[in-house]
Amino acid sequence: MRLGLALGYWGRGPNPTHLDLATAAEDLGYASVWTAEAWGSDAFTPLTWIAAHTSRIRLGTAIAQMSARTPTATAMHALTLDHLSGGRMTLGLGLSGPQVVEGWYGRPFPASPLTATREYVDVIRQVLRREAPVALDGRFHHHPYLGEDGTGLGKALKPITHPLRADLPILLGAEGPRNIAQTTKIADGWLPLYWSPSRTDVYRASLADLPEGFMIAPMARAHVCEDVAEGLLPVKAMLGFYIGGMGHAARNFHADLMARMGYEEEAHRIQELFLAGRKEEAVLAVPDAFADEISLIGPRERIAERLALWREGPVTDLLLTAPDPHTLRVLAELNT
Repeated sequence: MRLGLALGYWGRGPNPTHLDLATAAEDLGYASVWTAEAWGSDAFTPLTWIAAHTSRIRLGTAIAQMSARTPTATAMHALTLDHLSGGRMTLGLGLSGPQVVEGWYGRPFPASPLTATREYVDVIRQVLRREAPVALDGRFHHHPYLGEDGTGLGKALKPITHPLRADLPILLGAEGPRNIAQTTKIADGWLPLYWSPSRTDVYRASLADLPEGFMIAPMARAHVCEDVAEGLLPVKAMLGFYIGGMGHAARNFHADLMARMGYEEEAHRIQELFLAGRKEEAVLAVPDAFADEISLIGPRERIAERLALWREGPVTDLLLTAPDPHTLRVLAELNT
């Protein structure tokens, strides 16, 4: 099981520790570093900055939002950064949810998310292979565009720049069972949002036919500390926000996932509190047990025991959100 560093997206402004953490991770032998985006900082620009200050560590987006860019624009980002970094790029994509897609990007959330994802990946694969001009008459993506509101002058094109790698890895963030199953067929890997090494049965049916070399790369908060309860607070804050606020009460993929993992009543309660404006109570309503099983928090000895559980399962890459170089170092030592 390889280790990666997940830096996420910025908050109010750039995080002054991210570059230092990335270079420390490379020095410690971490396999990859990952950036993200929500509705503020983008995923590709910080990753390019990190690429310029590193030389070996793989670079990934976890995740870049599909609604933010056409598939050809995303392919341009990926092939450009792959060239600049000497072939270190891994493209992690996700569809996001209706609130972000329609509220931030001003686009309709696709009526068939699986079809939209499949078409998006198809276009990117065509760009990277550069075997012929990109052509797709899909339900959501059209290359060239031939709609009635167009000029009719669109021309199928190949990228001017020859991609460095036709097989640049594409990973997908997927939460629903059918979406995960499709991911195993059209992508090179999967980016789970929550992963519990003691509840792998939740995903067993979706992962029944894994191809050889398929990556499973969940994110987990890691923090070497003496007080487990205190160390879990950032995990609970994240869960409170995602389960309570990252989606509508009637359609929240994160809450649905928590329910499938055995915490349905708690997920509904978190949503109720958060949507009622009682955000602090929503965070406190997150069960310590759930926060604990999807993270690596506590003294070195406790983390060592729990890390062994992660290594026993199908996880190929564990992407750690770690707040300090000491935690990165301890995890690197324990994973040898």
